[in-house]
Amino acid sequence: MRDNKPNLEDGHWLNPPPDWSITQGSLRATTGAKTDFWQKTFYGFERDDGHFLAIRAPDAFTASLHVSGRFDSLYDQAGLMLRVDPTTWIKTGVEFTDGALQLSAVVTNGASDWSVTPPTKPITDFWLRLTARDNAVRIQYSLDASVWPLLRLAPFPTNRDMEIGPMLCSPERSGLEVVFDQFQLGPPIETDLHDLS
Repeated sequence: MRDNKPNLEDGHWLNPPPDWSITQGSLRATTGAKTDFWQKTFYGFERDDGHFLAIRAPDAFTASLHVSGRFDSLYDQAGLMLRVDPTTWIKTGVEFTDGALQLSAVVTNGASDWSVTPPTKPITDFWLRLTARDNAVRIQYSLDASVWPLLRLAPFPTNRDMEIGPMLCSPERSGLEVVFDQFQLGPPIETDLHDLS
């Protein structure tokens, strides 16, 4: 019997990828050609055709997810998305840029910003944890599911209807294959910002 906790099977696609499947809580997906999420900043264009498996989110929550893939083309990216509408969202995870895989976060409220930081060691898989409450979002990552450094703290309208779930894009190509598993969605964690547990 399935429990009542939200899981990947409860999601619905915004822009379904051309190939995907969910088996025993594990999502495998492959990107379509030149897909992305971006709003205006620097480039001027508006893109909202990336792949997002959306699960309804409460006003306050913590979501976590394990992600693995082979990211090797410019702007290959995957991770978690928190979304209100086409111009109000966050995507966070990894992105291939400047010849390397970087930890990445984009916060969009009308226009997108972007921040990247190199991981402390080469990675092919990682965990993300996103906590939303009180009109703020805390983004953490982990390379071992034990230590959770802060990647970003950002204002965000958590008083509006939100959806959370896996996201993947490949702005310069098609065929990025990503596996998402260990998805959890529950009450917001209460740990201090400098608590790495």
